[in-house]
Amino acid sequence: MIIYNITMNIDESVHEKWMDWMKNSFIKQMLETEHFSAARMVKVIVNEEMGGLTYSTQFETESRETLENFYNQDHDRLLGEGHQLFADKMLVFATELAVLEEF
Repeated sequence: MIIYNITMNIDESVHEKWMDWMKNSFIKQMLETEHFSAARMVKVIVNEEMGGLTYSTQFETESRETLENFYNQDHDRLLGEGHQLFADKMLVFATELAVLEEF
């Protein structure tokens, strides 16, 4: 299994609007692509020097090939919406995690 992890720092001035978009649009649309089988959203517990609140949203997928299909078919459209809505009020970076074992 691979986890596609998106970490976002969101400015407090747009936090409520962003949270609504995440829960009611973005995560739902990501799962509707059928590239991902599950998602979880967690708050990163850290005092950011730059301010804002930081969250990690993790999407599970079965293979690297499925993740590549997401990049080729849906990535720009789905993440582009967030950049259009929140511009410089949202900082984003993504990481790919390979699950080795679960205990």
